Amino acid sequence: MRLLVINGPNLSLLGTREPDVYGSTTLTQLEQKIRDWGDSLGLEIDLIQSNAESDLIDAVHGSEHDGIVINPGALTHTSRALADALSSVDVPAIEVHISNIMERESWRRNSVLAGVAIKSIYGRGLVGYRDALRHHVNRVVFEYQTVAYGPHPDNVGDLRRAGPSLVVLVHGGFWRSEWTRDTMESIAVDLTRRGFSTWNVEYRRLDAGGGWPASAHDVMTALEFTPRLGFEEKPSTVIGHSAGGYLALWAGDRIDPQPRVIALAPITDLVAHASSGLFGATEAGRLLEFGAPDRLEPKGPKATLVHGTEDRLVPPSQSERLGGSADAEIRLVDGGHFDLLDPKRGHWPQVVDAVSSWTVN
Repeated sequence: MRLLVINGPNLSLLGTREPDVYGSTTLTQLEQKIRDWGDSLGLEIDLIQSNAESDLIDAVHGSEHDGIVINPGALTHTSRALADALSSVDVPAIEVHISNIMERESWRRNSVLAGVAIKSIYGRGLVGYRDALRHHVNRVVFEYQTVAYGPHPDNVGDLRRAGPSLVVLVHGGFWRSEWTRDTMESIAVDLTRRGFSTWNVEYRRLDAGGGWPASAHDVMTALEFTPRLGFEEKPSTVIGHSAGGYLALWAGDRIDPQPRVIALAPITDLVAHASSGLFGATEAGRLLEFGAPDRLEPKGPKATLVHGTEDRLVPPSQSERLGGSADAEIRLVDGGHFDLLDPKRGHWPQVVDAVSSWTVN
């Protein structure tokens, strides 16, 4: 698979231009990261950067690639010519922004490319490029169908069909809109290859109609909806990551029959996280203000909590606090917060074993 990565005006100044917003990594260093991420995904990467709108349009017109990743810089908000170029070629494009454009000046929130790009990734820093590369791969390696379970645009899930057993996936991201279900796609693809059908669900996040109880009710509604996907029973397993682990544990206790819940680096104690000063503490505090449960205590079939010992975003203590519970199995593994989303990491066979053993039983 061959991808073209385009960086537009002023990206040449990475590392020196507003480092508090864009970081200290230079364009040369970023391009090396992109090549390395491409190598790990088995991709051939071509790169271009230009401050001239015409150069970017010519690059799009001449593309013979399988996909495009583009950070158009300020042209995002003004260049209908670039948007027309992307819509005129049969090459899917993903729009990437290093900063969170939704939390900056109001004019930055409008993208004229949004209607032609298959996805927009913003506010994740440089790893947004990696996530765009990965999304290009995952969207084609195993066919999926996006199915709505409710009226809101975020009430959808990507269904990949394989065997009769269904695993529902719930992504994390501290209830923030910049984190979406694409973060769980590699897990979805791996499980589907192993013969499990997967439904990778989206839900409303804070500042997009979500929070508490909306986000939790979305997940529970998605779980209740699954028989309408053509399966005889509701999901046998729910896997949630980070804030998605919190939502999976909460919703899994409230449907019948109760599924096995596998929580990866879950938040289980909102009070502790809200007072931690860590990323997501503000969001945890907002959920508490809205009436979310202070602490979760699984009450259904034994939940498996997998936590990386090097997690600096959600400390392992969030899982360890449930170590004395008969309804929770705690597995501490090597790695950090986002490592648990990578099926190539050493913890993954334990997750697959937990899914398989519950499905068999």
